[in-house]
Amino acid sequence: MSGLDFQRRLAETGMQIPIIFVTAHGDIPMSVRALKSGAVEFLTKPFRDQDLLDAIQQALERDPHRARTTGRDPRSAGALSRIDCAGSERVMTLVVAGMLNKQIASEIGASEATVKVHRGHVMHKMQAASVVDLVRMADKLKLSPRK
Repeated sequence: MSGLDFQRRLAETGMQIPIIFVTAHGDIPMSVRALKSGAVEFLTKPFRDQDLLDAIQQALERDPHRARTTGRDPRSAGALSRIDCAGSERVMTLVVAGMLNKQIASEIGASEATVKVHRGHVMHKMQAASVVDLVRMADKLKLSPRK
């Protein structure tokens, strides 16, 4: 059984536990699928030890049981209203679709530097600690990738 199949099976049974994917053979569509299905992180080998430690910390912070016992409130779905630039919202949809900065720049007809500025703006305004956070928020907001 693949990791994605296992994740799906856990969801079908109602198990809500943080999942960190570690793979040597992952691709962008696979990572987007895992993240949209609730994975905390999708790490491809080789990765830095700190990346795994950060993912574990995020998993602990997002554990539903831990959140109930600590009284920690999740971020509100109104976060998208904090993005005040249409270009940034477009960049966000392309980022969560799994596109690289270079691809986004080509898609919107801007420089890669401009895309990086918009991407940073989105991360800051959405209070996203990682692209994983951003994908999860976009999924909750039903923000669809490009059509």
